[in-house]
Amino acid sequence: MAFATDIHSVNASASVTLLGLLKSATNRVANYRVYRKTVNELSALSARELADLGLNRSMIKRIALEAVYDL
Repeated sequence: MAFATDIHSVNASASVTLLGLLKSATNRVANYRVYRKTVNELSALSARELADLGLNRSMIKRIALEAVYDL
């Protein structure tokens, strides 16, 4: 009887773990999309427009990472 209870709790734990993995993957994909959108939008700006913002082209990836991942 105790063995059946252990099996049940393992299945519940596995479904919780699977749900956590799915949520984590969804969050990672959403963060990556925001990162790519930020990089694309900043890359589309001219050097003059970037300079007006106090940026240069070499800073774009770092700025996008900071915006999305709070580095």
